[in-house]
Amino acid sequence: MSPVSRRNFLVAALAVPLTAAATPALAVDEHDHFTAAAQEHAVPSAVLAAVSYGQTRWEDHAGAPSTSLGYGPMHLIDGAAAQAERDTARGETAPGVLDTLGQAASLTGIDKQRLRTDPASNIRGAAAVLAAAQRALRHPTGTDTDPATWYAAIASTCGFTSPDAQRSFADDVIADLRKGVGKEASGARLRLPTARVGDVTAQRAQWTAQVDAARAQLAAAAVDAPPGLVVDDVPAPYQRLSGGGYGNHDVARRPASPAITHIVIHDMEGSYASSVKLVQDPTYVAWNYSVRSSDGRIAQHLQAKDIGWHAGNWYINMHSIGIEHEGFAVAGPKWFSEAMYRTSAKLVAFLAAKYGVPLDRAHIIGHDQVPATTTAGLRGMHWDPGPFWDWEHYFELLGRPLTTGTSTAAPVIGDVVRILPGFAGNRQVLTGCDTNNPPICVTNGPQAGTNFVALHKLASDSSPLVDDIGAHPDGSASTTNPSDISARAAAGTDWVVAAVDGDWTAIWYLDQLAWFKNPKARPTARVVPAGRKARPRSGPIRLYGRAYPEASAYANSADVQAISPYSYVWGVGQEYAVVDERVPTDYYKTGGFDLTAPGTHVDVVGTTKYYLVNFGHRLMYVKAADVVVS
Repeated sequence: MSPVSRRNFLVAALAVPLTAAATPALAVDEHDHFTAAAQEHAVPSAVLAAVSYGQTRWEDHAGAPSTSLGYGPMHLIDGAAAQAERDTARGETAPGVLDTLGQAASLTGIDKQRLRTDPASNIRGAAAVLAAAQRALRHPTGTDTDPATWYAAIASTCGFTSPDAQRSFADDVIADLRKGVGKEASGARLRLPTARVGDVTAQRAQWTAQVDAARAQLAAAAVDAPPGLVVDDVPAPYQRLSGGGYGNHDVARRPASPAITHIVIHDMEGSYASSVKLVQDPTYVAWNYSVRSSDGRIAQHLQAKDIGWHAGNWYINMHSIGIEHEGFAVAGPKWFSEAMYRTSAKLVAFLAAKYGVPLDRAHIIGHDQVPATTTAGLRGMHWDPGPFWDWEHYFELLGRPLTTGTSTAAPVIGDVVRILPGFAGNRQVLTGCDTNNPPICVTNGPQAGTNFVALHKLASDSSPLVDDIGAHPDGSASTTNPSDISARAAAGTDWVVAAVDGDWTAIWYLDQLAWFKNPKARPTARVVPAGRKARPRSGPIRLYGRAYPEASAYANSADVQAISPYSYVWGVGQEYAVVDERVPTDYYKTGGFDLTAPGTHVDVVGTTKYYLVNFGHRLMYVKAADVVVS
């Protein structure tokens, strides 16, 4: 089955041909959905449009809830359901949740289900909530009022409960109004033009006072975060366990040794409350940060110098920072909230700059890209954050769009190309359930938006998916199951073109030709002119899941770590993208709990040189001596 597109609700509502809708750009604040709600409730339409952009980027998600149970283009939160969900996760009454969906229903008389599923009603409901807050604050209403006078109302009705999150959201809305924003959707260009916005200092002051008070309480905590981002200190324990073990992480001296080269994006497969409980359990595992869906609130658990147990690969753990995000890779499906994307991106941009981690998809990676240490471990590796994490949007928020360094030239054999299918319009087929976790199922068929292209054996939608002998050692076929990443090229990853046939492009992938739909009218990949690639120096070569030193690098032969190649073979004549030529060759030997014990907590450094390559969905390492790079 080929991917199909569900049109963005703003484009669909115009009931005009797509080509007509695409030129000129659609002014969202002039769209009937926003102007009607603005007139009805005396709110500037530009304010409504900016709030919607900040909450959902003008997406209605077909009425499906976000991970924080927000609905529609205005992200109206079902507070009653969210409260019950949080209480269950905590095992006690959780802090209050703002019920903007309930407020909208009460103020407008519109049924809650209609508010959830009908975009126009959702916008009307949000306008009513915003106007009621403005009147309660005794601030002026009207479609022509200065957006600056709505700052406090925007902050107080955004659905977030912490002052720093409310202030951050209102700041973003005002900034978007001042600079203007836009996006591509369903083949059309949506835009919010720049607006005249007055001074917000007076209204912002009350939130600043609350944020400063909260920050003062956290001043003694050793949090590692950008200025202006309030981060809670919730430390993971480092302690001895009965029986001689210890948990739930290792101490080190990073980034001096080992270096920090990666940031791994996870999702919790559960709630924020339950995950924060788990990370404080000394018998469990630890990661560096947790991010809450409802408002993007962040908690730090480990200092960057120490090593979390989060990636399922000790080499990647040695060199990475792990960030868990509230939600599920597949659920219902729910979608990841804009608040969480935004604060996570602020944190990652800060950490990447501080520790020298490149802002690309070879170093800001999902758990699904982490290689197994050996062939035997491939089937059990995690696959979060899953097919519904919007990598292209995330990198826009990081300030490094994935289009950076690419060209719109038509690809030819030998080019390095980057997969860029878009998200909302990229409806790849997923079916069945994830059986590696408690069963989580999708509705079979094209999804609401995905972050990959499917890879086929031939240039046809009906052709079988390419094989993966590591994930399917029994010879079974790759599937469209959400957890089966065998035949997927993810957004932002680079590959080498092996063939072109009309609207189809083939890349080298797992020792075979892999075809994906790449229409000339709407390309799903772009050429990377400066992209690096490699071919075997002589004869087939092997790949690895870690870049460990040679045996002679170890002072004690008992410490030597085996270097086991995968079952995969890189055949002669094939080329793959080289995404890092400065890979550390090392092994951090912990040796136990005590950091000061002789011969322990030592980084063993080797001289064997490795490169990091995209060979399959997961990153892999190849010995530099085995390849020629160009």
